[in-house]
Amino acid sequence: MTPQAKLVFVMSLLLGTTLTISSNHWITAWAGLEINTLAILPLISKSHHPRAIEAATKYFLTQAAASALVLFSSMTNAWHTGQWDITQLTHPMSCLILTSAIAIKLGLAPFHFWFPEVLQGSPLTTGLLLSTIMKLPPISLLFMTSPSLNQTLLTCMAVISTALGGWMGLNQTQIRKILAFSSISHLGWMAIIISYNPKLALLSFYLYVLMTTAVFLTLNSINTLKLSTLMTTWTKTPTLSAMLMLTLLSLAGLPPLTGFLPKWLIIQELTKQDMALTATAISLLSLLSLFFYMRLAYCATITLPPHTTNHMKQWHVNSPTNTTIAILTTMSTMLLPISPMLSTML
Repeated sequence: MTPQAKLVFVMSLLLGTTLTISSNHWITAWAGLEINTLAILPLISKSHHPRAIEAATKYFLTQAAASALVLFSSMTNAWHTGQWDITQLTHPMSCLILTSAIAIKLGLAPFHFWFPEVLQGSPLTTGLLLSTIMKLPPISLLFMTSPSLNQTLLTCMAVISTALGGWMGLNQTQIRKILAFSSISHLGWMAIIISYNPKLALLSFYLYVLMTTAVFLTLNSINTLKLSTLMTTWTKTPTLSAMLMLTLLSLAGLPPLTGFLPKWLIIQELTKQDMALTATAISLLSLLSLFFYMRLAYCATITLPPHTTNHMKQWHVNSPTNTTIAILTTMSTMLLPISPMLSTML
């Protein structure tokens, strides 16, 4: 792919995202979602490998179906109320259809099956886009329509997502699939709180984007896609492996790292909403995902692979540590002290 074509696709991604998050009319938001879908397809399939083509086809079919449901939901609401404004979604059937459509776009369970397959067939840089910037428009639509959403349906999907995201990631050996199930699990935490405290859901999303970006960039830097490859990286790039371990533990939500902050605040908010049982359930279910984060961290830093000598000459970094990765890793591990300030803002 030529640099000019890549620039066009990336600019189209930014245009589609900006169009959706800044619009207050359903047709404009839908157009932004469609621009996003069409712009990411060439980036998924640029390697021309059969798996990449399959991933692009699956992505197109699921996103087209979800976009059609978004359009159908908005037209049903306009038919009954005469309103095309995003914040004026009042018809019950429209709210139900929109919740399902956004769940498909995000990859919330039980509509999650496409996401691990698409991420597995994409390059790491495209996988980063799919896991972060491509989730911003649907999250922003959820944010704008949060008072109208079906809370029972969202809570059920959120708990199922947290459970399946942890459970299905347990036996994976491909790192991209593990990160896909990690994303599904984190989306469950965001979906469960967005009806009660939308700002907290956005904060959780931003911190998730920060930590996931650090993980993807580190993996891209050390060129690792499988657990077996990850086991041999610490002898070549010990600094990056240590940074990867810290970021993974932060994604797992272990204190005193940054990833603990959104889970702490979400559990606190759910308790205030008399949903202590639900908070307990998702807290226990997040232990499943903690297992595979610990396994990744163990493989990245502690495992001594067979036939690899522990000679001092191997302890060198082939290239200087990327400044962007260093900054992102620092932010992914050390933002917990700002929690009092964030609590007052929320």
